[in-house]
Amino acid sequence: MARKPGRMYRQIRGQAYCRREYMGGVPANRINTYDLGVPNGDFAITIQLKAKEPCQIRHTALEAARISANRLLAKNAGATGYHLKIRPYPHHVLRENKLATGAGADRVSSGMRAAFGKAVGTAARVQAGDILMIVRVPVSSLNFAKDALWSASIKLPTPTYMMIEQNGEIIH
Repeated sequence: MARKPGRMYRQIRGQAYCRREYMGGVPANRINTYDLGVPNGDFAITIQLKAKEPCQIRHTALEAARISANRLLAKNAGATGYHLKIRPYPHHVLRENKLATGAGADRVSSGMRAAFGKAVGTAARVQAGDILMIVRVPVSSLNFAKDALWSASIKLPTPTYMMIEQNGEIIH
């Protein structure tokens, strides 16, 4: 049975590979901004999106989740009505040993000889209970913020849950 391409990097295996000074050609991080909206605004509600299982989240998935949440928040809460923060940083460099396929591949490919692999992207390693995103909004925008985080959670490779605080007290 063929392995699905997205599942290959989801599990945490082995030591972290993150010393970039020893590597050449690590692809650039796709995440543009980690803080969006109004970082120093006074908001009553804080919603945290947390991971249920340990996994690796690729930088492209984090960026897709950020775009999805930011689009909904900016549209519904207004440009100054929220603060969105992405917590994990993709330090871990992912490698892939690309194998040639098709006619004549046996003459070109080296198979598993020197199979260390080339850097193909980066990922953030998260554990169960780690905070992935934080949204701060006024009470009037609570439902919009929950919808935005739900939309972002679809883009992530792990099941998630939300923790809602109002003025420092957990309400859900």
